[in-house]
Amino acid sequence: MLDALEVVTTVVIGVMVGVEFSVAFVVNRILAALPEDSGQLGRAHGGRMLGAVMPVWYIGSLVLVAIRAIAGWHLPGTGLVVTAGALLILSVIMSILLLVPINNRSKTWTPENRPADWKEQSNRWDRLHYVRVAVIIAAFALLVTALA
Repeated sequence: MLDALEVVTTVVIGVMVGVEFSVAFVVNRILAALPEDSGQLGRAHGGRMLGAVMPVWYIGSLVLVAIRAIAGWHLPGTGLVVTAGALLILSVIMSILLLVPINNRSKTWTPENRPADWKEQSNRWDRLHYVRVAVIIAAFALLVTALA
């Protein structure tokens, strides 16, 4: 049973890391290259779509890591699992305090109602997202190391 939990936890977090990496280094660059207002409209749509899914994914990942830490407390590598969990907590806190407020604003923007500083706000979100991606990659690496 513990093996199945470890596989599910690894897959769920690994896919989440892949999606967030893709947003940072692929999707946003594609959107930035689109003509006129298409990129901003695409970011708003992505903010609505991923903004609905990612909170469940982040919290679910954290719950899976916590369950694994408790269930495997006696096993080697549990310290790394706990550290991975701490990094996931950091990513959730970063999201709530720094990224979600920007996302909540930007997902409602249209070319007609966006603020004058919309590009600066989008760039700030991107910079914070790069840091969050680094944090969740570190968490994933620690988890995989612990379970290997």
